[in-house]
Amino acid sequence: MVFNLDSDRRVFVSRFLRLVLAGVAFTFLGVIWNISFSGLGVYFASFFAVAGVALFAHWSILSNITASVILYFYYPYQIGSRVKIIDGENSVMGVVKDLNLFAIKIETNDGEVSYPNNLAVQKPIIQLLS
Repeated sequence: MVFNLDSDRRVFVSRFLRLVLAGVAFTFLGVIWNISFSGLGVYFASFFAVAGVALFAHWSILSNITASVILYFYYPYQIGSRVKIIDGENSVMGVVKDLNLFAIKIETNDGEVSYPNNLAVQKPIIQLLS
């Protein structure tokens, strides 16, 4: 599978992959140098337990962030695209102005609309011809 990413997305993905590679390298060096990870494991387990409770309390924020990751890599529309989001009587039609962690900003005839990412993943989106 080949991703056609624009330059901003390439920079983001490159930084993320470098961070993952650095984490793997430090873990590998720790194993080679025989560093004890037992205390570190307890620390990470505690951290993720607290983080899990906090994220469960804020599930809608988490769902928007997760949807933004999905849209980031699989969203066939770009800033400047004319789109229509089919949502019954609440359908939105306009030009995409911004894609961020929580919402898609769409400029309509009536003004700017922030459409939540988690709803954008669930609703059909039609790209309109200019």
